[in-house]
Amino acid sequence: MHIYPDAQAVVGAHRPTEPVILNRPHAAARAARYFVDNFPGKSLYAVKANPSPELLQILWDSSITHYDVASIAEVRLVARTLPNAVLCFMHPVKTAEAIHEAYFTHGVRIFSLDSLDELLKIREATHDADDLTLCVRLRVSSEFAELSLAAKFGADLNEMQELLMQSRQVADTMGICFHVGSQAMSPHAYVQALEKVRAAIVDASVTVDIVDIGGGFPSVYPGMKPPALTDYFEIIDRTYESLPISYSAELWCEPGRALCAEYSSLIVRVERRRGNELYINDGAYGALFDAAHIGWRFPVQSMNDLRQGDVEPFSFYGPTCDDMDYMAGPFELPADIAAGDYIEIGMIGAYGAAMKTAFNGFGDATSFDVADEPMASLYTGVVHRDRSQGNVISIGS
Repeated sequence: MHIYPDAQAVVGAHRPTEPVILNRPHAAARAARYFVDNFPGKSLYAVKANPSPELLQILWDSSITHYDVASIAEVRLVARTLPNAVLCFMHPVKTAEAIHEAYFTHGVRIFSLDSLDELLKIREATHDADDLTLCVRLRVSSEFAELSLAAKFGADLNEMQELLMQSRQVADTMGICFHVGSQAMSPHAYVQALEKVRAAIVDASVTVDIVDIGGGFPSVYPGMKPPALTDYFEIIDRTYESLPISYSAELWCEPGRALCAEYSSLIVRVERRRGNELYINDGAYGALFDAAHIGWRFPVQSMNDLRQGDVEPFSFYGPTCDDMDYMAGPFELPADIAAGDYIEIGMIGAYGAAMKTAFNGFGDATSFDVADEPMASLYTGVVHRDRSQGNVISIGS
């Protein structure tokens, strides 16, 4: 595949009329190697963040061997793409049919649960298998995260004693897992959760073989400058080492956003300007779901090198015939931006490509590989081409 130098080269060569996704394989590989080399345990890629087969292969080639799959479709995808990968079915509420297929067809042995009902379902669907790894999900706080994951899944501490004791009787290997929420902006989120794990283990008096701290590791976005990942890893390691667990126990994590956010950016074209509102050709039903529905601010830059004067805050409308296709931003761009100009929107590798739909007949996008750096990186300490000042955040290495 031809690799372009950057977004500007893609625009110059193609003048695209549809959105274009730019992939940076080197950025995903670098993130994967960072976790493999620095996290004090095993890193599982959370496939839901970006299920691209090309990305899965990049991560595998960078020594990510375990994959957090959350549906039978993801099980099939990863099994087909990476036949030697270890699949961990970490959705706490699965259909019996999905469990049965995962176990008997795809060789899945690792399952998550957060209720006695799910434990019974796993037992029945696997015909009381004796080689299961069961990870019991504990509900923890999401107070340090930008997006909460505390409502839907997880057993409360007062439910964990019986659940752990009964799971221990079924499991060949047993773990406790949790999720502190997406884009956790403080390492203390994991300390607080691990202290809750400590209480659960003491209450149940069971041997725990795995502590899976889930995802939540952040990336860099406008208005969100997280601490260095080493700060997270060091405090997690210290707290984990003090837990009352088996001497041979393993520490796991499930990064999604942190492994793939820097992988992709998006080129869109301005179709109309109305004051400080720009009508662009992707939006809420495409790769910019987060920008529309949860107000996520992505870094942006104009593709027209001649426009380097004052910047102004803009909002976006997407291409569909729907008022909900709206992204408030603010997105700071050159004050004289106009219809026909191109914009690069950065850091959409996490959830952007995964959320695209074909609503209203839109959704087509071409992909190209590019060789330049992401607009911001947790792994290099470099901010790339900050043409419009307020759109990206620098972070030290």
